[in-house]
Amino acid sequence: MKIIVHIDEATQWQEALSQALPQATVLTSEAPAEERQQADYLAIWKAPAHLLQEQTQLKGIINLGAGVDYLLKTPGLPSDVPIVKLRDAGMGELMADYALYGVLHFYRSMDRYREQQQNASWQPQAVVEKSQWSVGVLGLGAIGGFVASALQQAGFQVLGWSRSPKQISGVHCFHGDGGLTELLGQVQSLITILPDTEATKHILNAERLAQLPKGASVINPGRGSLIDEQALLDALGNAEQPGHLRGALLDVFQEEPLPTNSPLWQHPNVIVTPHMAAPTPLNDAIDQVISYLHAFESGEKLSTVNPDAGY
Repeated sequence: MKIIVHIDEATQWQEALSQALPQATVLTSEAPAEERQQADYLAIWKAPAHLLQEQTQLKGIINLGAGVDYLLKTPGLPSDVPIVKLRDAGMGELMADYALYGVLHFYRSMDRYREQQQNASWQPQAVVEKSQWSVGVLGLGAIGGFVASALQQAGFQVLGWSRSPKQISGVHCFHGDGGLTELLGQVQSLITILPDTEATKHILNAERLAQLPKGASVINPGRGSLIDEQALLDALGNAEQPGHLRGALLDVFQEEPLPTNSPLWQHPNVIVTPHMAAPTPLNDAIDQVISYLHAFESGEKLSTVNPDAGY
């Protein structure tokens, strides 16, 4: 069995997979081209097109992350090779930490205290019961479902949304276009953890942002394509003319790195983080990859990526 690895920490992956699978040949994408060819499996993250195009006998592709949008757009991606992706693999807990921080930032008025500090203003803000602070989570897959449950366990009222019906204990779940409209009208903080697909592009446009209650906040650790950035800026307003929304915590953007001339950097009601909400924990991810390889080799049925759906 020959496995080619392409990811920033490729050498660590190579060592770990070689140790777990001593009968396999594990190479990084830096190996000479003649050695990379005839691979059985690719374990990759944002791999160059030539790595896909030079293979002729792939049995499977393992996407080393939860998002497959980059992979599905890569020229030369074979249409007849099954693709699996990391599902949670320890990312859920990290994403939940990020989401909880974002919710608490607005729930406990940290944005207002930051502004008050600049004016040397000593003014405690009222605190409502957590159960009275509704949090919406768009996307209830493995990671989104984990985040929704974690927020509910932290005491917040959580409303979740997905394209198709889902059930999560303690979470009021909505689905479909009508369900999205109903959810948006009720939440003080909105978290987006949807995949990047044609159906989700700018799912938060000007119309939908306006459906949020006045003073709501947006937290996006999902995909940069989910939010129309100009519509968000318009909804946030400025110091002279405050907008409909209170603030935003953004980890992902339409263009990354976020250009230095983007007005999001300087907006007083926006916190920018550099796509760091949920880095893939190496050990958990490697364990999942090993289980995928064993399943491929033994012919077990796997939950594979649907290229038409985009996830």
